[in-house]
Amino acid sequence: MSIQKNLNTIKQSLPKNITLVAVSKTKPISDLMKAYNVGQRIFGENKIQEMAEKHEEMPKDIEWHMIGHVQSNKVKYMAEFVSLIHGVESFKLLKEINKQALKHNRIIDCLLQIKIAEEDSKFGMSSKEAQDILQSQDFSELKNIKIIGAMGMASYTDNTNQIEKEFKLLETTFKDLKVIEKENCKLETISMGMSGDYQLAIACGSTMVRVGSSIFGSRNYNN
Repeated sequence: MSIQKNLNTIKQSLPKNITLVAVSKTKPISDLMKAYNVGQRIFGENKIQEMAEKHEEMPKDIEWHMIGHVQSNKVKYMAEFVSLIHGVESFKLLKEINKQALKHNRIIDCLLQIKIAEEDSKFGMSSKEAQDILQSQDFSELKNIKIIGAMGMASYTDNTNQIEKEFKLLETTFKDLKVIEKENCKLETISMGMSGDYQLAIACGSTMVRVGSSIFGSRNYNN
């Protein structure tokens, strides 16, 4: 099937309130443009350099989402254009995003990455750590970021019950954090669910899904 057909099939299956992030990491610009030409405007990348290169060459009405692990020293390369940073897992990183956003006179939207998987390889903070950050005075002073939700990655497993349990943990954490409202914090987005499990994620409360291989086909990591 073609990228356009894949994309249209997925979009037709999504409820109206769900945001689709087309995960385009490792894919050439020609593939992204096929998705763009049938109306996709939100693309997710996991390497800042690759995202910056694609941003340079592609139409400027695209929303670029950084969905991978973020190193503080690389934030400056995307601060001018990134629309949403999914994987914020520390206050130190938030401070750096705020600092770089200020240089460009922007407010950058962010999601707090919550660790819901049992695997050690997954990044993220606990619900308690997230609450402590959002309630702190230091956080209130960050004027150039806005926390708009939470993100989580389930374990890489075929055990649907475990994945469902982890998704529900993120939804519960989101509800706990949602009561904390500040000028730079208004939670509305739950980003969870990928190609293999996005329908389950939506059933568990997701409002944003990150779908790559179901749109673009399997990835070539040798690129």
